[in-house]
Amino acid sequence: MNGAAILIIDDEENLRKLLARIIELEGYTVYQAANAKSALKVLERERIHVVIIDVKLPDANGVELTAKLKSGFPDIEVIVLTAFGTIQDGVQAIKNGAFDYLTKGDHKDKIIPLLAKSSEKALLRQKIVVLESKLSEKFNFTHVLGESKEIRQAVALGTKVAATNTTVLLTGETGTGKEVFARAIHYGSPRKNEPFVAVNCSALGKDILESELFGHREGAFTGATKDKIGLFQEANEGTIFLDEIAEMSVELQAKLLRVLEEGAFIRVGDTKETKVNVRVIAATNKVLDEEIKTGHFREDLFYRLSVFQIHLPPLRERKEDIQPIADFFVQHFAAKVNRRIGGMSPDFVKALLNHAWKGNVRELKNMIERTVILADGETLTPDLLPTDFNASMADVNTLDLQSVEKAHIQKILVHVQGNKAQAARLLNIGLTTLYQKIKDYNII
Repeated sequence: MNGAAILIIDDEENLRKLLARIIELEGYTVYQAANAKSALKVLERERIHVVIIDVKLPDANGVELTAKLKSGFPDIEVIVLTAFGTIQDGVQAIKNGAFDYLTKGDHKDKIIPLLAKSSEKALLRQKIVVLESKLSEKFNFTHVLGESKEIRQAVALGTKVAATNTTVLLTGETGTGKEVFARAIHYGSPRKNEPFVAVNCSALGKDILESELFGHREGAFTGATKDKIGLFQEANEGTIFLDEIAEMSVELQAKLLRVLEEGAFIRVGDTKETKVNVRVIAATNKVLDEEIKTGHFREDLFYRLSVFQIHLPPLRERKEDIQPIADFFVQHFAAKVNRRIGGMSPDFVKALLNHAWKGNVRELKNMIERTVILADGETLTPDLLPTDFNASMADVNTLDLQSVEKAHIQKILVHVQGNKAQAARLLNIGLTTLYQKIKDYNII
């Protein structure tokens, strides 16, 4: 089966049935209608991919109906059948949104190749719509974890501002979920089907960041061997998320201010402006008022960025969210590694609640991933936590600290099949530190 559904609209019954038979033999699902009224009922009831429509219908003009169909059912493709000598109808149909047109008399030989092309386009568009829908579901505010008053207030603000084009500033400590919030704002906005581009301003030096954000012309500097499109152009019509905005140099801040005020910038090494229509969402874990006082952040840029501010509270200030967030991650990682984990013991939950969570939700996520990997039973217990996680939970009479740490590292290395970079990430230590411990403990 082809997978595409075709609707033929023609009041000439014999021709319609013959054409339907030809198309059905190619594996398409075919529906028929003798007029526009009955065709619309089919379109409302069935998922149609391609419509073949005659120009002359008892209750409509096929060319005019094409425009209405594309307006009401934008995902379908339309092929128009014209009589001899009325090719101008076909041309007008193309202007009205038709995929193509055929003249009656030679359409039987040409219709199948044309259907293949038009149905492929319609099916691809359908897949894109489904994927976009899944993206919106994946990144919407229902995936912001927590039910505390503080996080619900932040979600309420994010939901309201998402429907606008307003610039947003997200503040909060590292790991509080600022990028998750930025994506939720984007996918809850009219720009949701346009690009979302995220960039960490602290990860690149001044000159490299300028080129990444705004692009450059060939020969603008040593190594610029060809023109480069910047991230602002990549995000055109969509959203750009500027994380760690306080790390951007003051000189580059001036260029960003111009984009916010005029929607324009000049690429490195260029002489003419580039126009963009981009929504900016910025984030920082610093207090920008203090950065302004020290001269590290422009006050005028702050006012432009902070049109709408949302503060994401640290995990230690919403302890009632710790257990439900942990529950979510337990189920997520258990499914990921194909383990049966029934839940967390009361002492394990108590240890989580007593922890400071300096890394916030990100730290909690990494901690749960590690304990799920280490668990031998169906319940997470305190002995799975690192020895320095909560001093009161460590049983120092059972094993000395070095033995516990060595066994812990060995178990992680076995799980990741010797991938030391992955092991270091799960252990939340640097790769160099891991190599040193492997050497010190003589881990093979």
